[in-house]
Amino acid sequence: MKILEKIGFTSNKKFYGFLSIVMSGQIMYSAFEAFKGTFYNLLLEVLSITNTEIGVLFTLIGSAMFFYIPAGWVNNRFPVKNILMISLFVRFLSLMSIIIFAPGFSYLVVIAGLWGVIDAIFWPAVLNGVTLMSGDKNKGMAFGLLESVRRGAEMGMNAGVIAVMALLGGSILVFQGAIVFYTLLILPMIFCVWKFVPNNEFDVEAGQNKNKEALKGLAYVFKMPTLWLAALTSLTVYWTYITLIYTVPYLQAVFGLTTTQAAFFGIVNTAAMGILAGLVSGFIADFIFKSSIKMMLVALALTATCLAITIMLPKSADMLMINMVLLVCFSFSSFLAKSIILAPIAESGVPKKYSGAAMSVGSFAAYASIFWAYTLNGWIIDNYPAIEAYEMIFAIGAIVSLVGMVFSILLLLLKKKQALADQQPELATTESE
Repeated sequence: MKILEKIGFTSNKKFYGFLSIVMSGQIMYSAFEAFKGTFYNLLLEVLSITNTEIGVLFTLIGSAMFFYIPAGWVNNRFPVKNILMISLFVRFLSLMSIIIFAPGFSYLVVIAGLWGVIDAIFWPAVLNGVTLMSGDKNKGMAFGLLESVRRGAEMGMNAGVIAVMALLGGSILVFQGAIVFYTLLILPMIFCVWKFVPNNEFDVEAGQNKNKEALKGLAYVFKMPTLWLAALTSLTVYWTYITLIYTVPYLQAVFGLTTTQAAFFGIVNTAAMGILAGLVSGFIADFIFKSSIKMMLVALALTATCLAITIMLPKSADMLMINMVLLVCFSFSSFLAKSIILAPIAESGVPKKYSGAAMSVGSFAAYASIFWAYTLNGWIIDNYPAIEAYEMIFAIGAIVSLVGMVFSILLLLLKKKQALADQQPELATTESE
């Protein structure tokens, strides 16, 4: 209990509520999106669709980006608890309809579009819930736990499917059974949210309209320079994180790694680093730096350094191990920042009743690089020789990290200026007494 209190959870129920929110943010995606990396081809077979068609589905799900801003009003107006429960239930019903009726691509397009809209509301609610359930000074640890627990759960659940498929011969029926089982897990998840997550009602003064006040909250956070600096820093973090995806194909294209070697390196470089970095980042942010933005500044400096050295190193076969070590360091530092990607927004001075809108606006800015980063990197790989292409991608990642450092320094200076301004009236009052 003392450990929980140290990281901001004043009671067991509050911790259970936090875990319910975090796990709802994983279970929501476990029966579909979480399979795309490990079981991509099986998904195609189960749904009877092509590579192009599954690309369309994930694009539609990614359309959540376009709805984050209006979702800020929803997250201000309605309690986290209600948003999570309704979103989970809609996902459950839609997944069950796919499982039972095995519909064609046209129906899947409608469902994917629905999931995009729901996700725009649901994910900021998860982030808002993490903010509300954690202590005032422990946002780094809370967001670090969010990343570590979700990555650990995804890795464990996918590993469970692989183990069962290995025992039973890799049958497609086993994979279909996993989809059904993970879909059914949504129901107990809804119960946990109902039981442990408190109802954070949007309070307004007598005579005020809740709808208008929620809209005012959205307008309020739009005017906050600290929020936008935090959001822009988060944007650079996620853009740099996208660069991480290209480390495995870089090793394959430049050093000739086999598929098995690349897969093993990918597991270490993403899943393992993600789980470890979340806990480390949260601890350092809260108990050493006392600030998530300082942690992010250091992590961005490390990512820029690792990428710069990787670019400068010779590409001969005898340099493979050094390159791998550097890329693991890059992965770890990237995850140090990504684990707490929205913690600076939670620390930007947003009034608690407007935190839902802040997380929606922050999510829109933080993940905006999805619009262009993948396309840009793909174009570079298609139009330049392998070594030159990956060096260009890594150089862009290093530059983006440096820009993120500038934003984070500006945010620290602005927060320091605001803190000094807040102290002036207190000093004046003390002197007059």
